[in-house]
Amino acid sequence: MRRTLVTLAALAALAVPLTVHAAGPTAEHWGEEFAALGYPSSPHLLSPTSITLPGGVIQVATSNSTDYALLSNGQVWAWGLGTQGQLGDGTTTTSLTTPVQVQFPAGVTIAKLPTDAMPFDAGLALDSTGNVWGWGYTSEEALCLPRSPAEVLTPKELPLTHVTALAGAGDHAVYDAGGTLYSCGENHDGDLGDGSNTGSATPVAVKGMANQDVLELVASCDNSGALLADGDYYNWGFDGLDQLGDGQTGVSSDVPVLVNLPLPVTQVAEGASSPENGSTVVQLSDGSYRAWGDDEYGQLGDGHTTNEASPIIFTPPAGVTYTLLAEGGATSYGVTATGAVYAWGQGTVGQIGNGKRVSTPAPTEVISSGVAQISSTAFNVTVLP
Repeated sequence: MRRTLVTLAALAALAVPLTVHAAGPTAEHWGEEFAALGYPSSPHLLSPTSITLPGGVIQVATSNSTDYALLSNGQVWAWGLGTQGQLGDGTTTTSLTTPVQVQFPAGVTIAKLPTDAMPFDAGLALDSTGNVWGWGYTSEEALCLPRSPAEVLTPKELPLTHVTALAGAGDHAVYDAGGTLYSCGENHDGDLGDGSNTGSATPVAVKGMANQDVLELVASCDNSGALLADGDYYNWGFDGLDQLGDGQTGVSSDVPVLVNLPLPVTQVAEGASSPENGSTVVQLSDGSYRAWGDDEYGQLGDGHTTNEASPIIFTPPAGVTYTLLAEGGATSYGVTATGAVYAWGQGTVGQIGNGKRVSTPAPTEVISSGVAQISSTAFNVTVLP
């Protein structure tokens, strides 16, 4: 399928301009969405499954429990679990196969969704004026809102302005607001990066990150990361499985630490669904790839299953180059320039996407062409074909 790429004018001022394609109203997803908290998970989808949206889709995003699509008219639609209000439609009803509209106030136009990723059972969105909106589960404070009520059923404006980048996962979220990084959340193992392990429902500044030129923010269960425009990459938070990539094992950090890499980083993806997993994959300026962290299922891509405290080289299959990277709980993804999708790592609930419940350290082609974007948070994956 031939794709026409355009740039959304409303995103021109954002840190990472969103290149989108103006084709059809569909997305594809696979794996499992889960809510924990005593609620059931969704059925396992073992291979890519299409879902139809009511307009042209320009971006897709995921949380652990829910998938989101940004349409060309600035609306956001969601499908998946709704047990904590994470569908944003004013209910706690689950809608696994029929998208529902996230109910923003009249006049709000959404310009960007965080692809890597959303907080636990919650949604985030950035509007065209640089304001952030959040909805869903609030008890872990990631939305910078009070714990009570525990659920926000429709989007509420967060106390941040001039936001250009955002990411959340697990119990926290991080925001680039006016050139300074701020975090909110429970702060397990220092994932707020403010030099403490004290949670905060109001934004706190990340240490050493004022007036930095941030290109991209990423987050996983108990970790955060920031890619700067000069190619430096910083991690902070939990390190029980070598997630920080700083050469140390089991030494968590409540302030950002620089990952020692031989060349500037051009893209990064970070993922973890719990403290029992967590890894990071990056591409360097020469086109090579590095990975570190948990490797129980071979998600680091080097053919082994050994955790790595420092970045190691991984390579795509012969003749393949990844132009996009994504990271789930324990599964890694690469998308080529022609839109082919490869997956490797954990596949026990179908997150590899090859029709099986089998894990594999070898990259497996899932979709042969046509994918323009990808997002994965835990055991679920969504792509924009």
